[in-house]
Amino acid sequence: MKMKKEDLEYFQGILQKHLDDLVKGAGRTVEEMTGSEGGAVFPDPTDRAAMESDRNFELRIRDRERKLINKIKKALEKIEDGSFGFCEICGEPIEFKRLEARPVTTHCIDCKTSAEEEEKIRKV
Repeated sequence: MKMKKEDLEYFQGILQKHLDDLVKGAGRTVEEMTGSEGGAVFPDPTDRAAMESDRNFELRIRDRERKLINKIKKALEKIEDGSFGFCEICGEPIEFKRLEARPVTTHCIDCKTSAEEEEKIRKV
């Protein structure tokens, strides 16, 4: 069963806002790293190490956000093509509450739980 137009618009708004916020944050990071702090000289090795640690942490966060941006774009594409809200494994509709909690999800709770259990078994 296809999702209602109002629901699709609701999720599209949430996803677009999240995407816009992430892109703005990435832009600020680039500005900060290429701005005055990017070329700062620290005579104290401890200060330099702290700055490098902060920068590496920021880059790891931005990498995770980059992956989330790709998921958001994929979800927005699914809204456009009419496949949003359906599990990629079993094809069943994903519960509305699950989509509200994680609008980029591609699996229903049963399929996701099964996949996580299989992953856990493989790691043991």
